[in-house]
Amino acid sequence: MATDARPGSLPSPSPAGRRVPELDPALVGQWQAGGGDLVDLFAQACDRLGGVAAIRLGPRPTVLVTGPEAVRHVLALHPDRYVKRSHRARLLIGDGVLAATGEAWQRQRRLLQSQFTGRGMRRYEQRITEAARTAAARWAAYARTGEVLDVGEEMRRFALDTIWRSLTGHPLDAGTENELAAVSAVVAVLPGLPADGAAAHGAVAAELARIDAVASRAIAAARDIGPGPDGPGLLHVLLDAAGTRPEYTDRLIRDELVTLLVAGHETTATTLTWLYLLLEENPEAREQALAAGPEGSSERRQAVQALVHETLRLYPSAWILPRSATEDDVLAGYAIGADTDVLVCPYLTHRDPELWDDPERFDPARFTIPGRRPAHPGSYLPFGIGPRACLGLQFALRESTVLLEHLLPAHTPRFRSTPTGAAYGITVRPDGPTPAVLDG
Repeated sequence: MATDARPGSLPSPSPAGRRVPELDPALVGQWQAGGGDLVDLFAQACDRLGGVAAIRLGPRPTVLVTGPEAVRHVLALHPDRYVKRSHRARLLIGDGVLAATGEAWQRQRRLLQSQFTGRGMRRYEQRITEAARTAAARWAAYARTGEVLDVGEEMRRFALDTIWRSLTGHPLDAGTENELAAVSAVVAVLPGLPADGAAAHGAVAAELARIDAVASRAIAAARDIGPGPDGPGLLHVLLDAAGTRPEYTDRLIRDELVTLLVAGHETTATTLTWLYLLLEENPEAREQALAAGPEGSSERRQAVQALVHETLRLYPSAWILPRSATEDDVLAGYAIGADTDVLVCPYLTHRDPELWDDPERFDPARFTIPGRRPAHPGSYLPFGIGPRACLGLQFALRESTVLLEHLLPAHTPRFRSTPTGAAYGITVRPDGPTPAVLDG
């Protein structure tokens, strides 16, 4: 494909593809002067230009992708042409599977993939259930005493307990929980850290040291003492791999451990927090889910899962998926040059009125009534699609559903105050605390 010789420009039109329409730089300037969220600028580009749009945020334009066919082209059909160059969280997760690329990523993903499907998932069923029972017991105590709790913190505590049990075979103890608060602290500030690597590391050095210490103790215990009371966990899978695969050094095992901690609790906790905030505004959705069938029935489970899916539609775990074009390509009829930055945005795809009826409305029936949601695979991708889709999709859905099956029938949080908006970082988080008391 012919490309324009000017630096920092989009490819010129050619018989193979048209130039990507670009958002008016004046609108970008207005957005920069106003200090709004990046998603607001992206929404303007999507509304004005459609599912493939260029935005000049620096010396060269970035291409925003929200149309379902273009999304599928980038993530599922041609992942070799659109690759991850690096990961914002590399400072925290190092060379873990989320940040790895090329053959290293393929090896690491193959090792972990079996743990999150079929027989591998069955190993963790009891651990998920025990973590949910522990959370339910805490909530029952809060309800008896009338104590104010923070729903977001409770969801984070449950999700962290679940992944810790799955990693180590041990329930989460208070000391480890306190130390691992550093994980959430680093995740929260990552988007605003300096571009310089040394400066960024220095800004969170104390937190990283706490995380490294927890990881080191867990690795040593798994190696020297063996599995916990729940049996071997994901950490033991990594240690077993080290016996035959020299690339699994203690550093890579640490990176995979921290990656699984981050991916295994931040996204789930955020999703469950949003779900409870949405139920505060839509209490009938809770009643409809509980009325779908008796406790333990497949009908109720499907209805509870629909609550989770609809929450993930509005607040997807990965709201933005950055890629870089490795070669010239034609995307939805548009010319994409090699080295173009491409941003797939599930958040906006999920709110496209051409795909979703009344997209801003919380409506779990989209996921229970046939024909209510778009059929195109690029229309709903809260965990991504294609070979780099999140490994833990089934794990996250399972733990969320099990917890809600324990909590929804027994308790209704009454929020003392609610966040006024969202914070767009690694995930889309509520931008404030979520204090509540429990009915029931």
